[in-house]
Amino acid sequence: MSQAVTVTGMILSYAPIGEYDKRIVILTREKGKISAFAKGARRPNSLFMGSVNPFSFGVFQLYEGRNSYNLMQAQISNYFMELREDVEAAYYGFYFMEFAGYYAKEYTDETQSLKLLYQTLRALTKKLIPNELIRCIFELRLISINGEGPQMFECVSCGDKERKTIFSPLKGGLVCEECRNGIIDGIMIDNSTLYALQYIVSSTLEKLYAFNVSEEVLRKLQEVMKRYLDIYVEKQFKSLEILEMLTGGLKK
Repeated sequence: MSQAVTVTGMILSYAPIGEYDKRIVILTREKGKISAFAKGARRPNSLFMGSVNPFSFGVFQLYEGRNSYNLMQAQISNYFMELREDVEAAYYGFYFMEFAGYYAKEYTDETQSLKLLYQTLRALTKKLIPNELIRCIFELRLISINGEGPQMFECVSCGDKERKTIFSPLKGGLVCEECRNGIIDGIMIDNSTLYALQYIVSSTLEKLYAFNVSEEVLRKLQEVMKRYLDIYVEKQFKSLEILEMLTGGLKK
């Protein structure tokens, strides 16, 4: 039976449909990742013209039909307009949304992913820490939220929490000096890098972007994340390809 539903979420992407309509993808708190049709959204006088673009966060009223959702009304509380004026920051944002959409499913609880995405876009607009660090933080926290993050607090083999460790992407986390024989992909990490990694996976989302690191630690975080994601994330993100072209391939 058809019914009206109200969801809170962020528009991840859209595609033109026909001459005047849009199909939008929304990451919602209540229903996970859903698609909806915004009829007439591409008409010059449409009420949806400024509301159904990527980054738009707010409350969406939908009509749930038998096979699809139709957008009836949108109350946008944050358009993240700053990102539309900064090409590099915008493509970081596009990548973050594409990555979040990769994990999100319909009818799953995406509260943490949505909150992370919102806080991450806010960090991009505030410009208090480097975009490269924001990327490392987002990547690690998102895969951790979705149960695919590395073990950062104890040896994955024996559970030891005291001995010196290396990071093994293939093993899925830290490996202590007693268990490291035969490890062929170990990454040496110092205490500052280890602390940063542990903070990222354990901090509250509100304080996630409240720290900075040295250039040396940032490069090590980038190495850890690139090596880990190359193994555990199969998708090639189009937005990331464009981002790395824009930034000269410096970000991993």
